[in-house]
Amino acid sequence: MAFDQIIFTPHDVDLTRSPLAGRIDAETYVLGAFNPGLTRLANGNLLMMVRVAEALRQPIRDGHVHAIRWTAEGYRLDAWPLALVDTADPRKFMMRGGGWKVMALTSLSWLLPVELSPDGTSVVAIHYDRAIAPTADYQCYGLEDARISRVDGRYYMTTCSVSPERHATTLYTSDDALDWVLEGIVLDHQNKDMLIFEGKVGGKFWAQTRPLGDLYFAYPPDSEWRAGPSINLASSPDALHWKPYDKPGIRPHAATVATARMGGGTPPILTPRGWLTLWHGVEPSGVVGVYRTYWSILDRYDPSVTVATEHAPLLEPAPTLTEPLKDLLYLENVVFTTGIVEQGEEYVVASGEADLACRITHIPRSTFA
Repeated sequence: MAFDQIIFTPHDVDLTRSPLAGRIDAETYVLGAFNPGLTRLANGNLLMMVRVAEALRQPIRDGHVHAIRWTAEGYRLDAWPLALVDTADPRKFMMRGGGWKVMALTSLSWLLPVELSPDGTSVVAIHYDRAIAPTADYQCYGLEDARISRVDGRYYMTTCSVSPERHATTLYTSDDALDWVLEGIVLDHQNKDMLIFEGKVGGKFWAQTRPLGDLYFAYPPDSEWRAGPSINLASSPDALHWKPYDKPGIRPHAATVATARMGGGTPPILTPRGWLTLWHGVEPSGVVGVYRTYWSILDRYDPSVTVATEHAPLLEPAPTLTEPLKDLLYLENVVFTTGIVEQGEEYVVASGEADLACRITHIPRSTFA
């Protein structure tokens, strides 16, 4: 690959211009600037919508662990007695006891538009005045992992909104990818990684979705598929109201443990062979597993049909890229791809590396020919 570099890091974020600046009585820092949505602006430059996880410098104090929460009256710090929680993971804490998993975050995520050169190799501008922060109760713990699609000249951005009410997918729309309007919730609880196709199929909007659950039914012992989270499909007349497709989408394959858990990565784009989609597969290992990027091409008329794919990963985690940031690392073995655009004979691919920074990779279009 001719270009494969970290393009934006926590060091590049000016927290004095954060939506939280001066609004909470605690010191914060950037835990990660990562998982960027990607699109092309009218001026030819690229735009990354970077997830900034702004964390408490000292979440534990006075015998309590604290979480940042947005309210209509302002940001609040909630304090939980240490005896009631598990704080082993620096990104979150889990409530002890109860009949199901309950967690809270030590950071709050907001979205920062970062403008890049047309080939994605340099930063042109950082648009703090267009940052997107929580504005509703269903986003009170933040906004995560934007994906941007352009359909019929209009931009559609899905995000994961986090709150005690639900862990839902929300939609923003824009005419220019800089000024966004929140359209509200479009997929309900724990349906993540929603990717709207960059073009319609049969006159309708289409999307990949990834509902989560604690229970999956087994495939037959000799099946080529493994039970677990899969990438499903849905269609919509207006991008607001979605009907799940009756046929399955991309499923975890029994031939590899690298897709024991999987989810969508980049919005599908149309190529001569069909819809190209990059997605993540997770191999069980350690606390979070090893995240890699894979690819599939879907039939242009029926996206439930996979035309081509490979078990070999397209992108692997790259520790050498984050070596200059080793003092900030809190996670390893993760590349999480979230955006793709065409650029000449290459694709510019945007990923989050180690839940820490933004990685830009140039991949020849011939890779998928």
